[in-house]
Amino acid sequence: MIFDRIGVQVPNILLPKAGTDMRKWAVIACDQYTSDRGYWQRLKEQTAGNISTLNLIFPEVYLEDADAEARIAAINRSMEQYLADGSLVEQSPGFILVDRKTCAAESRKGLVLALDLDQYDYNKGAQSLIRATEGTILDRLPPRIKVRKNAPIELPHIMVLINDPECTVIEPLFNEALETVYDFELLENGGRLKGYRVDRPELINQVAAALEKLADPAAYRAKYQVDGAVMLYAMGDGNHSFATAKAIWEQLKEEADDPREIMNHPARFALVELVNVHDPGLEFEAIHRVLFNIDPERLKQQMESFFAERGTPFSFAPCADLAAADALAAQAEGAHAFPVVLAGQFGVCSVADPEYTLAVATLQACLDSFLQDHPAARIDYIHGARTVTELGGKPDGAGFYLPAISKHDLFKTIVLDGALPRKTFSMGEADEKRFYLECRRIKV
Repeated sequence: MIFDRIGVQVPNILLPKAGTDMRKWAVIACDQYTSDRGYWQRLKEQTAGNISTLNLIFPEVYLEDADAEARIAAINRSMEQYLADGSLVEQSPGFILVDRKTCAAESRKGLVLALDLDQYDYNKGAQSLIRATEGTILDRLPPRIKVRKNAPIELPHIMVLINDPECTVIEPLFNEALETVYDFELLENGGRLKGYRVDRPELINQVAAALEKLADPAAYRAKYQVDGAVMLYAMGDGNHSFATAKAIWEQLKEEADDPREIMNHPARFALVELVNVHDPGLEFEAIHRVLFNIDPERLKQQMESFFAERGTPFSFAPCADLAAADALAAQAEGAHAFPVVLAGQFGVCSVADPEYTLAVATLQACLDSFLQDHPAARIDYIHGARTVTELGGKPDGAGFYLPAISKHDLFKTIVLDGALPRKTFSMGEADEKRFYLECRRIKV
């Protein structure tokens, strides 16, 4: 069943067979702990001998390893095996209602469904129903495309946001008597995950009607004071995974013999978890920056030159520790100020009269320039100040601590200003990210 106006498909979800150790089946999103091989090694040891989504994903910590092609081939073999031997069982058409307890929240609610990739555009200035919230880094798509290209199934860590202040779409389902399909503790401080089957036609239609009301053009234009096309969905987590699915779908359309028949292909849709941006269990966290293989003094000099050329003077004030740097940065007026650790020395970087609205945009423009001039340097995007201090405090490192944006401003900002700079915000800390669990066929 497809609801074209709101870009929703009611999917046939694949779940692991009865008796599966769900704790070992579900693992965290592949784009977490990208500088922590120890985390992924622990998962390998904890899931050994069990069917697990760890065998179906490519953790990004390994992306630059020499065995990438062999790893992708092994992933596809595992997918085929899990389908062939009954490890994955196709459910009747329906949604999965999710309740996630994390280390930071007692409950974060979501709804697993499929969205129409034909109604998504990640390009700048897009006026599509589904839009990117951050800049899409095209260089990050090819390795993901290699993983998905021959994959018979998808399993998402994608979380898509809706702006539903009256809580009309997801929350009412928790008042219904629904069948529990899973309820278990997650590995590695992930919290607890509960899932409920939503397959009754009246409830599916209820969800669709609520989404259609949110997508009403007149109400949308009155809310945001704009004349453009309706944006119903904003990407939360997994933007590049969704963009990867979009790229493969566009390729399939180009290669299709029958342009009408291809519209029935399962790869037209992508499985996601829908989350209300107003859910009390959802918080936005900052995504920090860490540089590796650098000369900290040279970095500081180049920052001074970069901002001087733009007429936005840069200054650095040393501090005794991170707490002092946080306090000093908070006092800044009319400038973008952010704490930093350079080779173990804490301080505050300040940029006067910045040309961008957000501090992250100011910093990222400078770092992009520095990385272009220093090919040996490497950047990583980090959740959690402690990890920034640990990694950025090394003699050849730098760590930048950035503020979080308000989740209540997100939709208005995207509607009015377009996508934010890449890696601007995170929906919670690393341990709160979505765990892989539900799957769906994407091959005919």
